[in-house]
Amino acid sequence: MKKILIVDDHADIRKLLHMTLEFEDYEIREAHDGASALQAVQDFGPDLVLLDVMMPGALNGLEVCASIKSDAALASTRVVLLSARGQARDREAGLRAGADLYLVKPFSPLQLIDCIADLWVQA
Repeated sequence: MKKILIVDDHADIRKLLHMTLEFEDYEIREAHDGASALQAVQDFGPDLVLLDVMMPGALNGLEVCASIKSDAALASTRVVLLSARGQARDREAGLRAGADLYLVKPFSPLQLIDCIADLWVQA
């Protein structure tokens, strides 16, 4: 069973993402900020992290993504950045941080499911 970590500072968005994915064969956990996300990645060992870019606290999503991808033990973890910012420079920053995919909010549940399925095929 694939493991997915959902990271967003808004509980309603985490709930929506969780509800979108709960009918698939995934083990799902959640985190609410960058620090708890990094701890959850270490403890849970997800195959995929759905990661909000703009979060309060010491670490934003780009920093969390870069930290995951720079750790040799975690580098194979897929990261999908989720952001309301969709300009080219925002997407480029996400890819430079190591994201496997950058999804602009709002997106449809079907779009998210399709993107995740594509990532599994690429793995």
